[in-house]
Amino acid sequence: MMYLYSLLAAVLLIVAIFITPVKHKVWVATGIIAAAAMAAFGIALTVFSRGTEMTIAEFSTPIFGAEHFSVDMLSSLFLVIISIASLATVLYSRGYVAGYLKTLSPAHISLHYTALVLLVVSMMLVVTSSGGFSFLFTWELMTIASFILILFEAKRQDVRRAALNYLVMMHIGFMFLVVGFVLLSNVTGSANFEAIEQYFKIANPLPLFVILFIGFGMKAGVFPMHIWLPEAHPAAPSHVSAIMSGVMIKTGVYGIIRLLQSIDHNTELLYTIGLIVLLSGIVTGLWGVILAAMQNDIKRLLAYSSIENVGVILIGLGIAAVGHAAGSSLIGMCGICGALLHTVNHSLFKTLLFFSAGNIYSKLHTTAMNQMGGIAKHMPVTAILMLLGTVAICALPPLNGFISEVLIYIGMFNGVSDGHEVLYSVAGIFSLSLIGGIVVLAFTKLYGVVFLGSPRSTHVAESSEVDNLRIGAMAIPAVLILFIGLFPQFAIHPISLVAEAITGADNYIALEHFIPTLQTISAICWVLLAVVILLYLLKRHLQGKSKVTEGPTWGCGFTAVNTKMQYTGESFAEGLESIGKPLMKDTVDGRAVDKGEIFPSPHQYNIRHKDKVDSLLGQWWVQMMHRINKFVMRLRTGRVNNYVTFALVFLVAVLILTLVGIL
Repeated sequence: MMYLYSLLAAVLLIVAIFITPVKHKVWVATGIIAAAAMAAFGIALTVFSRGTEMTIAEFSTPIFGAEHFSVDMLSSLFLVIISIASLATVLYSRGYVAGYLKTLSPAHISLHYTALVLLVVSMMLVVTSSGGFSFLFTWELMTIASFILILFEAKRQDVRRAALNYLVMMHIGFMFLVVGFVLLSNVTGSANFEAIEQYFKIANPLPLFVILFIGFGMKAGVFPMHIWLPEAHPAAPSHVSAIMSGVMIKTGVYGIIRLLQSIDHNTELLYTIGLIVLLSGIVTGLWGVILAAMQNDIKRLLAYSSIENVGVILIGLGIAAVGHAAGSSLIGMCGICGALLHTVNHSLFKTLLFFSAGNIYSKLHTTAMNQMGGIAKHMPVTAILMLLGTVAICALPPLNGFISEVLIYIGMFNGVSDGHEVLYSVAGIFSLSLIGGIVVLAFTKLYGVVFLGSPRSTHVAESSEVDNLRIGAMAIPAVLILFIGLFPQFAIHPISLVAEAITGADNYIALEHFIPTLQTISAICWVLLAVVILLYLLKRHLQGKSKVTEGPTWGCGFTAVNTKMQYTGESFAEGLESIGKPLMKDTVDGRAVDKGEIFPSPHQYNIRHKDKVDSLLGQWWVQMMHRINKFVMRLRTGRVNNYVTFALVFLVAVLILTLVGIL
């Protein structure tokens, strides 16, 4: 009966979206998502207050046996993340989609909002499923819904290609999950997450871990399974990119945490797998951030940055696993708390950054940095909010990204000082600091080239601020970014409870060490904020009666300075090319100015940096499809006798296979 009622409710909601007038579809979707978010919030708060798991539904499946949907501490945290991002996304979508209402059919808009609702609901079901059939079903529903959302501008060839690439890669990951759960069911008799711990005790654990890690890592964007991400996000609408990058890829992180939770009591296995996760995090983080710094498209840069942040989360999880296996509860709690908090933080500032990119795209109809410049003068609120997200993602005080990375650093420095796995702690410190430095370069480039300087096109000069509803949607993550950054001692409490539930360590260990440090950080952040405000007020006071004049800066001898004499995205990151060039396959349109051209003639030059791994792993299916299509086209002879022959061969093959017992 539960299936019947659920199916009936889903049909009614879809019908409600389709029959609503086109201008009001967004409000129906908002109402559905708001109701789901409120229910999720209520359940999560109940679980946090009671400290016990809450079962929502129980049922049995013929293949995978008894299953249930339940909410524990980890599920509660992810429900909160999904709810906040979903509400902000659907509110933001109203202004973004409004520009397409005249060009797209009502059915197209209805399908978009139906897919958005299904994506939100499926993500909530993924993090509450016990495993097996229910998990795989909701995981597949999440993939299909996001595929439809990417196809919003399906008339564009690059969008169709990116969506197909995403669908193929997600189903490869899905097959690994199917194999993993079937293997789990064959050995233990159950395919639930609870059975993984039993499997690790009675069978060789590494094959199952690797299979499931690949399946979850495909969704999370772990290297080298990240190749779909830089293609899908630029193709999708900005609010879809926000929820996919900020939330959906975290379902992969959720699955990896479930795996680590299942091996908590096997220290030798935990140590080995912790090293695998740590190494994956280091490689993923460095690869993502180097490629991000080289991009000249806003959304591609943000996409590679998501890969980098998944790497940071995995570094935290790896350090936590290694530290816990080495017997240090403090290192374990530092790593897991830092990873969990960074999962929350990334969902907030990445949502804000993609919303800002959406504001720019809706006004300029491009995300190419080199066609922008000086946008801050025309879109001041977007510029301020983008600056907030930029500072947060660079892990600079006084914002939230700084707090989560500090916790990971504390764990690694404790590992060095206490002598627990010093080599791996030093490797983590070096890698995370290198990642952080390149992140600052990448986002200084992004903000400087896009928002500062002079407009490079008339579209920039004629642009204006977006509607208030989009600004209001952006304020949701912005407020939480400020809260976590300025009041980290309060934000750590729910995170430590989740960490305690995962590791089994007493959260008093975390609070005893974290609270004094975070209180000090909070005080310093407030002082820093106060100093900045006072300096700004003093500047305004001193300049209040002064006459401000404007004039051109020194033009290096050029008397006719123009907008082309400013940094482009390519020139800004030119010094990093020696590191990034071996990782990339460049596509160049036009030619650059030769060093010998003292008075250069007009040039058209555009370069696109593409991941080499994409050529190695991501294009094989394209070649396969071409070969299959070529073979099929040979069979289309146009002769009836050939088609009859094909049918007879098929029937004979079926007969033979039946006789030998295969069919």
